[in-house]
Amino acid sequence: MSRTPTRQLILNVNVLDFGVASAAYEFSGLPAASVTSADYYAGIGRIAERGMLDGFFLADSPSLQRDPRGRGARALEPSLILTAVALATRYLGVIGTLSTTYNDPVELAERMLSLDHVSGGRAAWNAVTTYSPAVSPNFGLTSNPEREIRYRRANEFVDVVVGLWQRAASGADLHHHGEFFEVDGRLALGASPQGHPLIVQAGGSPQGRELAGRAANAVFTAELELDAAIEHYERVKAAAVAAGRRREDVAILPGLITIIGSTHEEANAREARLRELAGEEHELGALSARLGYDLARLGYDDPIPAEAYGELPDPQAYQGSLGFRESIVRTLRRRTYTVREAVAEFGHSTHKRIVGTPEDIAGLIDEWFRAGADDGFNLMPDVFPGGLDDFVDQVVPLLQARRIFRHEYTETTLRQRWGRTSSRV
Repeated sequence: MSRTPTRQLILNVNVLDFGVASAAYEFSGLPAASVTSADYYAGIGRIAERGMLDGFFLADSPSLQRDPRGRGARALEPSLILTAVALATRYLGVIGTLSTTYNDPVELAERMLSLDHVSGGRAAWNAVTTYSPAVSPNFGLTSNPEREIRYRRANEFVDVVVGLWQRAASGADLHHHGEFFEVDGRLALGASPQGHPLIVQAGGSPQGRELAGRAANAVFTAELELDAAIEHYERVKAAAVAAGRRREDVAILPGLITIIGSTHEEANAREARLRELAGEEHELGALSARLGYDLARLGYDDPIPAEAYGELPDPQAYQGSLGFRESIVRTLRRRTYTVREAVAEFGHSTHKRIVGTPEDIAGLIDEWFRAGADDGFNLMPDVFPGGLDDFVDQVVPLLQARRIFRHEYTETTLRQRWGRTSSRV
């Protein structure tokens, strides 16, 4: 039975340059250099604010990647993008991903508090531990630290950052002497209009859930099935209560990939064209990495064997996201997938995907929200800017008609809008 919502849906847009689809750049028809322009991101921010969305979410990884003029690897430094979006909008939140493994907490605290001041109290920090093996060589390491060490550092890192933010308001020095950091002093900046930035966490591992329950104001999750989403929702809420917080202090926000057409035929044709442009080889490699199993040894029409989604022989040696893998494995165990079917479903991203009409998208969002599976979604349009335009113009009015989404902004800071208190650290 669905619940009658007494709260408002949270909707952020996860901006993956040209879009989440592997062929987003080709489909968009935009110049490859668009992603090197701050105006490009500011334009996306203005579309999101036109739809009264909560925030502009920016993923990032501190690694060297492909030519940024080609298929949309992150080109501009994230803080610059978020500052441009903040200056181009009035209400939209700006949420930046910064690693706790490959940053310094004092520098990060200053950078994010500066963004919070510039935006008028609309900033949030997405704290991640970084699992990509492409990152460590850039910092003089042969591999990433083990997962346990990364999360111990992350917990202390968050303590230092929030401690500095809290002392910015009180004017007192922070004296922190821990396993990883030694900090004595305070930032030059005072409190921002919302006090200090909110904290977002993106991770579905047990360690990630513990960190989320203790410190996060929102959690970016990857859930593919409704029942699994409800289970994860309750786990994180329970972790918050165990940490001495309220259930409502942490919002659960799964990713949602949208491929929208005015009819089912149009939506399916759009998806088919995206797949045609992308080809299957790239997505086959991406899914293999997420599973920790080389699917290239199989034929595309072969069923995926159970060993591909069995227990990992050594979770500490696994270099991907345990949360992402867990969500895929749970789905693969429910029915038999061929390699081709699995690549089509999970190769582009490990998030819930819907191909359909505006009514279909609004219906799914409403169903999950009322069922207690989430507090909202991080939207992942297939292609920018058109996919976001379609959502804003065609889906948002349907959500408003269902009385689960705002008709106008009534708060000026992100903390006021989300109704989240500070973390306990």
